[in-house]
Amino acid sequence: MTSKSQMLSCRLRSASGEMTWAAIRTVGLVVLLWVVPLRAAEPVQGTWLLVSQEVGGQKTEVDQLTLRVTPAGQTIEFAYSVPVNKIQFVSLRFTARPDGTEADVTNANGKKIGTAKVTKAGPSQYRIVLQGQNKPTASGTMTVSSDGKTLTSESESMQPGQTTVTRMVQVFSRQ
Repeated sequence: MTSKSQMLSCRLRSASGEMTWAAIRTVGLVVLLWVVPLRAAEPVQGTWLLVSQEVGGQKTEVDQLTLRVTPAGQTIEFAYSVPVNKIQFVSLRFTARPDGTEADVTNANGKKIGTAKVTKAGPSQYRIVLQGQNKPTASGTMTVSSDGKTLTSESESMQPGQTTVTRMVQVFSRQ
């Protein structure tokens, strides 16, 4: 009885026992696709846990907030979740191209509550603008530390109808 590897070997070789050019190209393509990733991972990709927060220059108590950042084709998904009865409950989500294209922001029920724009500002930095009707517009940056263990989100927002800007700094730790 002939094994599968013997059958494959026979198909890759000519009658004289030499590998054919078609076989060599096929093997080379398979090795290339296996070794070379199709798209480099974004530095922000991963699961992040909020470890400290400062609002308006004052340290505030930290809620258990998790940010999961995952690639989704040519886009990046940002999903903020909190634990509810020991289950992570996604409270806010947006999936955006890192080129500044506007994307929908949805709440836990999947209802659109605003828009987000994400722009890659540097190798490990992203500029994000969040807007929503009757909500403050927030703009700022997310920066991944050089060791890849910390994500710092710095933003400024203004409540509709007010002139005072609120600055927020959140520090996340990679999980």
